[in-house]
Order: sequence, then structure tokens, then C-alpha cells
Amino acid sequence: MTEVRQRKEQTCQESTDKEDLKSPSALQKECTEDEVTEEYACQDADIDYPKKEENTDHQKRPSSRRSQSGRSVLFQQLAKLFFGCLAAVMSGMMYAIYLSTYHERKFWFSSRQELEREITFQSGSGVYYYYYKHLLTVPSFERGVYELTHDNRTISMQTINAVEHLSLYPELITSLLYRITGSQEVIEPVYFYIGVVFGLQAIYVTALFVSSWVMSGTWVAGMLAVAWYIINRPDTTKVDHAIPLRENWALPYFSCQVTALTGFLRNNISSATEMFCYLLISASTFTFIMIWEYSHYVLFIQGLALFLLDSFDLVPPRKVADVHKIYLCSVALGYIMQFQNPSLLSSPLLCLMMGSVLARYLQQNMKKGPLVTRLIKILLHFYLVFTISIMFHYVVKRIIPVNESDHIFRFLEVKFGLNTTTDFITNMLLCQEAFQKPTQDFFLRLTQASVLPFYILVLLVCLLSAVQVIYKRLSGEPMKTNLKLEDGRVGEQPEVIYHVFHTLLFGALAMVFEGMKYLWTPYICMFTAFGVCSPELWVTVFRWLKLKSVHPVVLALILSTAVPTIIGFSLWREYFPRVITELSELQEVYDPDTVELMNWIRRQAPAATVFAGSPQLMGVVKLCSGWTVTSLPLYTDVNLMKRNENVYQVYSMRPAEDIYKILTAYKASYVIIEEALCSEMSQAKGCRIKDLLDVANGHVIYEKGEMYAFSKYGRFCHEIKMNYSPYTNYFTRVFWNLSYHVYRVNTVISFQY
Repeated sequence: MTEVRQRKEQTCQESTDKEDLKSPSALQKECTEDEVTEEYACQDADIDYPKKEENTDHQKRPSSRRSQSGRSVLFQQLAKLFFGCLAAVMSGMMYAIYLSTYHERKFWFSSRQELEREITFQSGSGVYYYYYKHLLTVPSFERGVYELTHDNRTISMQTINAVEHLSLYPELITSLLYRITGSQEVIEPVYFYIGVVFGLQAIYVTALFVSSWVMSGTWVAGMLAVAWYIINRPDTTKVDHAIPLRENWALPYFSCQVTALTGFLRNNISSATEMFCYLLISASTFTFIMIWEYSHYVLFIQGLALFLLDSFDLVPPRKVADVHKIYLCSVALGYIMQFQNPSLLSSPLLCLMMGSVLARYLQQNMKKGPLVTRLIKILLHFYLVFTISIMFHYVVKRIIPVNESDHIFRFLEVKFGLNTTTDFITNMLLCQEAFQKPTQDFFLRLTQASVLPFYILVLLVCLLSAVQVIYKRLSGEPMKTNLKLEDGRVGEQPEVIYHVFHTLLFGALAMVFEGMKYLWTPYICMFTAFGVCSPELWVTVFRWLKLKSVHPVVLALILSTAVPTIIGFSLWREYFPRVITELSELQEVYDPDTVELMNWIRRQAPAATVFAGSPQLMGVVKLCSGWTVTSLPLYTDVNLMKRNENVYQVYSMRPAEDIYKILTAYKASYVIIEEALCSEMSQAKGCRIKDLLDVANGHVIYEKGEMYAFSKYGRFCHEIKMNYSPYTNYFTRVFWNLSYHVYRVNTVISFQY
């Protein structure tokens, strides 16, 4: 009996020693299965219960370690989330403070009078602030909305819906907030207005921060993205010199939408996170469409990126269908809220959605079959989608005529060399800086800030990895959702592939239109910061290089920390003193001639006066005086652009009688002639207003590649200054300075020779 007891004790001891060598999960499993057997064996061996309790404590020890380890990991994740969110919010706030300080230093805003402050809202941006100011002066908000939707005091001989024509929802909401928050006694209206815009820019920067953080897994990438964004401010935003522009209100919402879409496309996210991203995409997409009249073109480019993701089966079809529902609902609500805006019904975004849905219905088995078969099906799918989209656009234009889109297509034809024209409107748009090709200075600035070289490297790595993934998907290999760091497949993340398509499409447009750089450059900064801070990208490169001397994961973790640290230190050393110097220097942006003109208009112009002049100047006149004008700087209304062309005839070579008939047809009381346009030398020859008018009027001849003006009449803006007949018969000069000449349009013509 004693020998049996000894053997059993030895067996229990050996079993215990083996369990010490096993993993906690295997130990727990074996203890559970053999619990009853060991209990009987120990009873036969007369083993005391204290020894059994000691063995039980030894078995519970791994589970307690696991719980402690789990709490430690959770604490680290919460700490990382807290500091990341804090850094994102602080980055946005610091950027808003930076913009406010820079604006104050540039314009001496707080030390100027109200008229001088308003003049800083130059060109078309002043019109938006005028309506905001008008909404604060009316007795009630409802009355102000009615006057804006039935506005007959802005453009002569026209009653317009200003909310529809100028997309004034930002001014409506801002004026309402100013009223209901009781800010009248706390802050001046102008500071509240620009403060809201700067606050939206803070949201813009925060969204870029979060996008880079979500893709890379570290908030260091977000800080690097913000640093590059601020350093390249001349190429990332226009808010510093044109605050009320629609894109300054709209692009922060688009940035939020892109951030939410980035999280929505990720694999293995919780249902709560996915729902939050879906709701954020819905709200930001609708707001973006409501604020900016060109928003549906931007969403069309984004829709193309999602279409490519879906065609190559790189994202679950359910998610793409959900985004299409958001697009459709936003366009439908925007059509209703924008007073049945017909351009939304014929928008490329809606046409693309219709074509994609119908083509998918016709091709049920597009994503099945061998490689060559699937390639043929995808090419057929592309053909069906774009054919159906073009047909849908044609049918909608036949049912609901959309005149606004005609001049856009005519402009694109001339831009890409498919046609030539002498049309003034088309040629004037082609001469705008936003529609020119980007200059070498743009690429030089990005290179000096180190963002462009790193962007090219990151884009090449992600693009090659995405091509590999596309080839695997076309070959029938399923996409791997549970990726590990050591896998080295950065291109297999749907959100990364989306941003590859996103930046390629917007970059292609930025190479043609310089104005698109304000959409492309911010995402260059975000995408590049993600790349240099992403361990997955470094592991992908090392897997391609088949690195064996050092473990790829270890080296990737080191480089993903060291490289952004070195970049951040170099940027801090080179650009931080420049930013401080920029904020400390007092700039003097002052236009005494314009101030003198506006003071004369306020004091001397009689009631019910109508002013004629260049659209940019008329925006300032409307803001500072409130008088009716003949034109506004808008490029979405064909009829208004035609009116602008007619008023511009004061700089053409036409007789005084013709100019008088044009001005009296618009009930103009005074005409303002600008010396800068009449004697313009800064613009390239052929893009000056007087040159464009000569081409449109046929007053030019070409000889040996040179263009010469030819007309039997002198240029009106020069001839009228001579004060001789017949110009004095139709016009009387009432004010002049170095920059402006104001003439009264005579109601009674006195013929003196």
C-alpha cells in the first residue's frame, strides 16, 4: 500500500512539473479535463487538502496574470486615446489662434474703423458678409430670410433668390447663432463671423490629424500632418486673404467626411464605431452639398475612388452601397433645400450613381471567374457605367434644361484644346489663376518643406502594394481581414487603397487646374504623414527587400518613430522662426483711394442710386453702401455673367452712344471706371480685360504672331477722361482720384459740339 501511495505521489508531482512548462491556456484546459481523476487519485494516496488547495492556487495564478495584463493593455489604449485626442484638439485650437493672430497683424483689424474693416473683404467675398450684416439689422430673422429670398435691392431690374444664387446658408446659420446666443453685448458681429470661419479651419486641421492617426495607428502622424499643413499654408487654404469664400466654409465638412469614411472602410471595426462613422458621413456630406455650389463635383471624384474600390472587390459591397445611399439622400435633400436646384439632378455624382447601380444589376456575376474573364467583365462594367451615366445626364437635361452646365463644357473643350472661341466669358475663365496649370514655384515650395519627396515615396509603396492586392483579388484569392504587422501588406487595408485613389484623382486635376491644389495639398500632408509613421508601410518595403540581417518588424518600429522625429525636428528648426517672424511683423494693407471712394458714395450718392462697374468693385460697393449694383462677381449664373460682360464694355473700343445705351438699359445712375483695368499692365498680354473685350468684339487683327487692336473708336475709358463731346453729352464726372473716376449717367442728353 505504501508503494502504491509513493508511485501516485510521484505521478502527481511529474504531472505538476509538466504543467509548469505549458502555456496558461493549455494548463487551464488540462486541469479542467482531469480535475475529477486527480481528485480520486489524491484521496487514495491520502494527500491532505492543504496540498490540494496549494495546487489550486498555482492553477489560478496564470488567469490572474492574464487579467492584470488585460487591464494594463486597456490602460495603455485609453492613455493613447486620451493624449491623441488632446493633441488633435490642441492642434486645431493652436491653428485657429495662429490664423486669428495673422489676420490681425496683416490688416490691423482691431484698430480700424468699420468701413476699413469691410474693405478687407475684397472682391466677391464682401457680398457674403453684406448679407450676414443685413440679417442682423432686420427686425426678425424670419423677415431677413424673406428679404433674401425675394431680393430686389441688390441687382438692378432683377428680383433674385440670394440664398439660392449665392449659397447663403452659412450666413443664415451664423446670424441665427449670433442672435440666439446673445452675443450682441459680448462680441462685435464681424469678429463673431470671422471667428466661426477660423473655428471651422480648426475642425479642418483636427480632421486631417485624425485621418492620419487612424491610418497609421499613432498620433505622431497627425502632428506631422498638421505641421506640414501650416507650413504650406499658401497652397492649402485661401482663408487668410478671402475669409467668406464658400470653400472656406465647406472644405472643413468635407475633411470630416473623409475622416469618417476612412474609419468606415476599415476592417474589423465594431458595429458602434461603424454606425458613428456612417452618421458622421451622412451629416457632413449633406452639409457640404448645402454650403458649396461645386460640392457635387468634388463628391463625384470621391465617388470615382469608391467605384474603383468596388469594381476590384477591395471593400465589402455593403459599405459602398451604404455610401451610395448617403449620396442619393444628400442630393435629394439638397435639391429640395436649394429651391429645386436643377444642377444637382444633372450632376456627375448622381449620374455616376445611377450608372453604377444599373450596371451592377445587369452584371450579377462580375466578380466571378478566372483572371482574364474577370478583367474582361470589369472593362465591360466600366463601359456600361459611363455609358449609362452619359445617357442619364442627356435625358435629365432634355427634361429639365440646365443652362449653367453648358458654359462649363464649353470651357473644358477650349481648356483641353478641343475647340477655340472668341467668347469673352470662356476666355476670361481660362485666364483666371485658378484654372491655369500650377507653376514651378508650387512644386518648389512643397519640395523645400520636404513633403513632396516623401509623398512620392509613400505613394509608390502604397500603389505597388495595392496593385499586388488587386492582382490577388482578380486571381480569386480572398482579401485578408485580420492583418498582422509582420504580414507587411499595407496595400491590403481598404482605407489606404481609398486614399491612394483619392490622392491620384485629385492630383491629376491639380496638374491641370491650380485651384485644385487647395483640395489636393492638405491630403498630401495627411497621406505623407501616415506613410512615414506607419510600421506596416516600412515592413512592406522590408519584405520586398527580403531583409535578413535585422528583423523587419523591429527595424520598422524603429524607423516609424525615428524618421518622423527627424523630419519634425528639421521642420521646427527651419520653419518655426519664420512663423514667429510672420506673426510678429506688422503688415500694412491699406487702400486709401478705395476708402475715399466709399466715403463719397455713402455721403454724396442720392437715394435709389444704381452703380455700374467691374463685378469685383461692385461687391465692395454693395457691402459698404448697400446701394443697388448692375453686376456681381458670380460665375454660376450665365445671365449674370453676360451682364458682367456688357458692363465691362466701358473698357472696350466702342462709341459713347453704345456704352450709354448699355448702362441705361440696366438703369445705372453712376459708372465707376478703374484706372487699374483701363491701363492694366500686370496681366499677360491677351488676358487683360481690354484684350478679351477686343477679341470678343472683333477689334483685333493678327500679324506675324502679334495681336493688334483695331477700331475706328478709341478706348472708352481713355476717351471719356478727355472731357470732350460726345462723351460729355452722355456722362458727367462727379468724383475722381488716382484709382477711380466716377461719372454720372445723364438722364437728359445735352448735345454740345
